[in-house]
Amino acid sequence: MSVLTPIWRRHLAVITGALLLSGTALPSYAFADDEARRAILELRQQIRQMNEQNQQARLLLADQIEMMRQEIAQLRGKVETLGWQTAQEQQPASQSLISDPQELAVYEAAMDLYRNGQYQEAASGFGAFVDAYPNSLQIDEARFYEGSSLYASKRFSAAIQKLQAFISSSPKSPRAPDALMVIASSQVEMNDLASAQKTLQRIASEYPDSPAADTARSRLQLLQ
Repeated sequence: MSVLTPIWRRHLAVITGALLLSGTALPSYAFADDEARRAILELRQQIRQMNEQNQQARLLLADQIEMMRQEIAQLRGKVETLGWQTAQEQQPASQSLISDPQELAVYEAAMDLYRNGQYQEAASGFGAFVDAYPNSLQIDEARFYEGSSLYASKRFSAAIQKLQAFISSSPKSPRAPDALMVIASSQVEMNDLASAQKTLQRIASEYPDSPAADTARSRLQLLQ
């Protein structure tokens, strides 16, 4: 068994260091490992950036949904008042919208449920009114509020179905653009953004002068 002297050890260390510095002692796979590490770091950075972008998109969508909810909540009271005022202006002053006391009682009962936030019960009440009084002067409001009550109770598919049927039968109703806005909000809640975008475009194109059209155009800017 041979033992290296301290002098030979120093010589061996110098030679090994020189080889390492020159690169002749490094195997080729060392470079491949470095490239792989860089690729992994770059991939991690890209994933981190994508996650940040997705988070921003989720926050933007959440803000958009909240704004829609607030606007619809503000419109609920206004729509009822404007509906009665518009109808009264179109009728002689001595003529009431609903002359039948029983018909009026059924409608007001459903509206009271809606005002009190009892949306599931309100949807049933307005549905019963529509079935019992299909020719009522308040039929458009009743159908609109039926769909809005379904939306407020988070029955989004049912709300879309009812409101689409209403718009198909009464496309020129003053309530049609508002009904489309509730449909768009329901589609957003269901994460069907493509359909929501089409609905908002329809409001802007078919009802360009309605108050709902201004809201639709602002929403389209967020969805594009």
